[in-house]
Amino acid sequence: MAKPFVNDRGFIKCPCRRCLNNASHQLEELESHIFRNGFMFGYNQWIHHGEPATGNAGTTVAGPSGGIHERDEMFDVLDDIISEDVDDDAVGGPSSNDQYDDLFAALRSELYPGLLKLLKLAFPKIDLVESHYEAKKLMTKMVLGYSSIHVCKNDCALFWKENSLKDTCPVCSESRWKLQSGKRSGKNVPHKVLRYFPVGPRLKRLFATSTTAKLMWWHSTGKSKDNDVMRHPVDGKSWQEFDKRHPQFAGDVRNVRLGLAADGFNPFGNMSLSYSMWPVVLTTYNLPPWICMKAEYLMLSLLIPGPQSPVNDFPARSSLSGWSGQGYRACPTCNEDTPSMRVIGKTAYFGHRRFLPTNHHWRSNLQFDGRTERKRPPRRFSTTDILEQLRRVKTGIPGKHPSYGGVKRKRGDDEINWRKKSIFYELPYWATIELKHNLDVMHIEKNVCDSLVGTLLADPHKSKDTDNARRDLAKLGIRHELHLFEDGNKLMKPAVDYTFSDANRRKFCRFIRSVKFPDGFASNLSKNVAQNDSRLLGLKSHDCHVIMQRLLPVGCRSLVNKNIWSTIVELCTFFKQLCASTVNVSDMVEAQNQLVLILCKLERIFPPAFFDIMIHLVLHLPEEAILGGPVHMRWMYPFERYLKRLKDYVRNAAKLEGSIAEGFVVDEALTFCSRYFDDVETRFNRPDRNDDGIHPTRQLSVFESQCKPLGKQSYVELDNNDRDKAEFYILNNSPELEPYLNERKQELHVRLGEGCLNINEVHRTEFAGWFFEKIYALHRMQAPEVTTELLSLSSKTNMVVSSYPACIVNYVRFVTHDRDVRLRTQNIVLFRCKWFKCDSKHMVTENNITSIDINGEAYKDDQFILASQAKQVFYVADPSRGPNWRVVQHVKHRSIWDITDDGLSDIDLLQHNSSSNFTLFVDLGNL
Repeated sequence: MAKPFVNDRGFIKCPCRRCLNNASHQLEELESHIFRNGFMFGYNQWIHHGEPATGNAGTTVAGPSGGIHERDEMFDVLDDIISEDVDDDAVGGPSSNDQYDDLFAALRSELYPGLLKLLKLAFPKIDLVESHYEAKKLMTKMVLGYSSIHVCKNDCALFWKENSLKDTCPVCSESRWKLQSGKRSGKNVPHKVLRYFPVGPRLKRLFATSTTAKLMWWHSTGKSKDNDVMRHPVDGKSWQEFDKRHPQFAGDVRNVRLGLAADGFNPFGNMSLSYSMWPVVLTTYNLPPWICMKAEYLMLSLLIPGPQSPVNDFPARSSLSGWSGQGYRACPTCNEDTPSMRVIGKTAYFGHRRFLPTNHHWRSNLQFDGRTERKRPPRRFSTTDILEQLRRVKTGIPGKHPSYGGVKRKRGDDEINWRKKSIFYELPYWATIELKHNLDVMHIEKNVCDSLVGTLLADPHKSKDTDNARRDLAKLGIRHELHLFEDGNKLMKPAVDYTFSDANRRKFCRFIRSVKFPDGFASNLSKNVAQNDSRLLGLKSHDCHVIMQRLLPVGCRSLVNKNIWSTIVELCTFFKQLCASTVNVSDMVEAQNQLVLILCKLERIFPPAFFDIMIHLVLHLPEEAILGGPVHMRWMYPFERYLKRLKDYVRNAAKLEGSIAEGFVVDEALTFCSRYFDDVETRFNRPDRNDDGIHPTRQLSVFESQCKPLGKQSYVELDNNDRDKAEFYILNNSPELEPYLNERKQELHVRLGEGCLNINEVHRTEFAGWFFEKIYALHRMQAPEVTTELLSLSSKTNMVVSSYPACIVNYVRFVTHDRDVRLRTQNIVLFRCKWFKCDSKHMVTENNITSIDINGEAYKDDQFILASQAKQVFYVADPSRGPNWRVVQHVKHRSIWDITDDGLSDIDLLQHNSSSNFTLFVDLGNL
């Protein structure tokens, strides 16, 4: 009877007394189990083997006394864990599950929540594990574990595989062990230990878990159907070209695409700067974009020990790729054609006129650097060209030993900027990938912001307008009015128009101090303003992200001349385009052309010393977006947050890497188990901070417009005028009432005549009363269309209503104006709204910046909206237009995605967060 119900691998649930329908075996093994262990008690309806369930025959297991109990979620956990160990190609299936016997035994025992010894003393009859050690032993069967690999003190080699038994390094001959007074101590203690977390078992667990297995196929079904729209790396050109070159790999949607991120961090935080380690983290791009970058789905694969780990940020890319990020050829895309020049004390990446068409008039303009630009645009280096360059790179000895790999050698001219051939080239497909390493938009944007804001504010620590920068101008023979000059015994620096005056510097800092953001949007930037309002201190990456895209274009509008301001706005608009969750290929192609003009305009404004490598790399970000897809799945923000989680694992400051490794594997196991608990709050089903709860489905959509109130309830008595306006708005915005609204309008046209000018006003004031009489007349006749909800909607509302200082609607927190004044976060006043006029006198849009006059109030007789109609914006003061003007800023929420696939109806949609919503137009002005 049961044979037809085996799965596609030939397995079927085993009803023996030990497996209890929790483990699956092939039929031969199942017969052996039943013969050996006996048939389980209480399994009378064979619901897992073909018999239909009757009555209350839910999923059951045998209890310790033979009774029937509801199936525990942990049985599902163990079922998936056991399935990970099944080899699909093995004959006869797994021979035994003895290693999981104690786990099944623990599940079959009655377990109550408790605190081990304390509860055991208080409740001696409860069956609990005896100690933390016993609980840990039980937990290790769910933990995937890791390997500890000893490392040479000079990083020459790993004591692994063929070197695992050696006591000295095979490269530099240094001892594997720490020595005391030249001798090995009593216990062998290695100099360094690398923790390796195998990737294969962790990927198998993603496929073995029912909740994630189907998500691992999303990349094959969720890709964009519009070739111009990119929402995921699967929509990028690099992914599509890879599929064309490797059709066999692409043909199986179960094959996994991984991304690798590495960054150094200090586990001691601000307590010490002398220790740094390097986690290597993997993300699985098979998954959909709304979970792909979440910490629960990131995998720690390596933990490279400190105290001195490889570098981070842009130099970390150099370490992984092999291309040096320093010198005249630092750009990995321009390669040997990198535009660069030597200035005093540094290399400047100046000369972007080279990217202009050969007949462009700016090429002959001497005001840039005193010369005519005759060089052609940088060449496009194909994957074949790169392989040919790497063929000429000399193989070096690894490690840091001063007599071996640590010897600094001078690169030959034929090696260009290659330091080594990356080990990734040992992968058979690596050489053909178009986008091998991503430029990190997070760090580039931060560095650009630091340089720009620091120079505008004349920050003595971050400004690029230094004395040497002025000497560079004299050396080039340009901008004579900016050269340093001597006034007696003093060296004088002329004022420039690209830095704020003292008064404007204070005005800009006070502007930053005054900004209030929506709840959860950004940190409190007022804390970063110096007490004397002269500079910004301690800006983090996300602070710079917000300043570049939201505040800098507004704050400096009236503080610098129009040419400088428009250029800054254009650069900020590009970053806003680039960071949209939905990116259009056509927008990036256009941005690529416009960025050349923007960088050339910046070269006319700032001195050559302003142009470090980060400014130049901005030029290549559109091309990388076309290849790799949206940047929010390729930048470092989610990985930086993940490093914070790793830092929290540290419990023993003397054993940093060990603490992190143990904390990670345990947390990984608990995360895996928590996927199965629907009725327990876990990190997967924990309500969002701004969750407004589950709204019941109603017959009338207006009753679904609900919210979660916050704060103390109070009562407000409405006057007749306000109540009538609120009632009409609700009735007029109920789509189910459209037939009644049209019927009433037709009656008014007949009664008052077609030429009546105030027919809409009569309709507004009389409809509620007419509708009430209409519905109650139908109700008395027992008309079937009059439901309880329709009857309630027609009734008059109470004069006294509940009022709250705040509420949550659609995952957005709104507050009243009175409460907003006292907060450091700000939200627009909604529900009973103050509307602003949008005519040309009261609203101005310039360079994608919309300003409104808040004194121009409109719709005073129509102030109410439904809660579900509320959309969040926030206002920033517009210093350039006066105290009554505000700049409107739209808000994009992290949990909302522009995904319209039919099978994903539970995903919120956001149609306006696209790169096409921002027009990047370069104003050439008088240049």
